Amino acid sequence: MSDTAAEPYVLKITDARGVVTLTLNRERTLNALSDGMLHALQTQLDELASDTSVRVLVLAAAGKAYCAGHYLNEMLANPSQEYYEQLFARCTRMMLSLQRLPIPVIARVQGIATAAGCQLVAMCDLAVASETARFAVSGVNLGLFCSTPSVALVRNVNRKQAMEMLLTGDFIDAATAREQGLVNRVVSADGLDAEIDGLIDRIIAKPRVAIAMGKQQFYRQVEVGVEEAYAIAGHAMACNMLDEAALEGVQAFVDKRAPAWAPG
Repeated sequence: MSDTAAEPYVLKITDARGVVTLTLNRERTLNALSDGMLHALQTQLDELASDTSVRVLVLAAAGKAYCAGHYLNEMLANPSQEYYEQLFARCTRMMLSLQRLPIPVIARVQGIATAAGCQLVAMCDLAVASETARFAVSGVNLGLFCSTPSVALVRNVNRKQAMEMLLTGDFIDAATAREQGLVNRVVSADGLDAEIDGLIDRIIAKPRVAIAMGKQQFYRQVEVGVEEAYAIAGHAMACNMLDEAALEGVQAFVDKRAPAWAPG
């Protein structure tokens, strides 16, 4: 399997609602996170970070696989500590960029997501999976423990479930992924887009600024102790409450009317 240089690594579509869909476009390599794929994703995420017209990002993939993790052919071709350190640093930056975006990110998982591909799903804010999707952190089967994917995995599922996946390399199906907290919803392949559209419609009905503030504090507070978490959350809510959108929303509730939020 080989990449075709003439094809873009990532396809981008923006609709009238301000919903951007980025589609991993290396079907022949199972959308592996090659150097080219990581660069293309990072470029797109950096651009989205400052685009205030965007409301939601959907991260999709072409073909039968969502993402097979790192591109092992490239890793074998560059056997040096320096290359591997740089590779994982670039991947970490891209993964963190997903959480640092001021908009919700929804993974549209239509097929297998393994190793760093499973990590990619875990780093998205929401995930909707097809019934045929499967998930694994399978590096251990190759003698390579999925240490970086474990960071995201253990922040989605509980420790013993995460450790079982990491130690065995076994796949779990979409229904199990939902039970364990890795994905939000599981639907038929034909219903995947409709389910995601339903989520999007409910999200974009809310003020963008409230979503941005909420997402930022959510990830800050889950990484600290409960006392500091409440301090972060209280500060965020105080700032949010002074925003025009929140003031209008609260006043509308008091007035028993629908809020008249400005577009965006």
